[in-house]
Amino acid sequence: MASKAILEQKQQAVAELAEKIKNSVAGVLVNYQGITVEDDTAMRKALRESGVKYMVVKNTLTGRACDMVGYSEMKQYLNGMTAIAISENDAVAPAKVLKKYAEKVESFKILAGYLDGAVIDEKTVIELADIPSKETLIAKFLGSIQSPLYGLAYALQAIINKQGEEEAAPAAE
Repeated sequence: MASKAILEQKQQAVAELAEKIKNSVAGVLVNYQGITVEDDTAMRKALRESGVKYMVVKNTLTGRACDMVGYSEMKQYLNGMTAIAISENDAVAPAKVLKKYAEKVESFKILAGYLDGAVIDEKTVIELADIPSKETLIAKFLGSIQSPLYGLAYALQAIINKQGEEEAAPAAE
């Protein structure tokens, strides 16, 4: 039987993880088996720069934290060497960074995730990772708004130029 101090430590760890999951917009669960130390260090750095918290936590503790926040479906993916990446602000960041390493390392695998209060499968996480960045989407949107305006401006300028030519022609005679 576990001592009371160890039990309290584990309960504290579960409560902290549950709080992080609850306060986040998205998270991704991965099997990190087979990743080299060099790749793991680079991946953790990329995740940190994206504002993502990456943690290796015992599967039983992660499962209990998922139960506490209503993501019980994720427990089925908690087998083997798992880690969780949690983002408080950017829903796409953990999926983007982890997908890059899943493609690079064959044994590194995206298992599942959560987004908008629901558990999502591996396929959905990968689709989420393929979404262009927020800046790219904004640029495309602004470009699509500006395009008709530029067309209108060119058409108006052509009318002004044509009227200017017609006025200049009688004056030259």
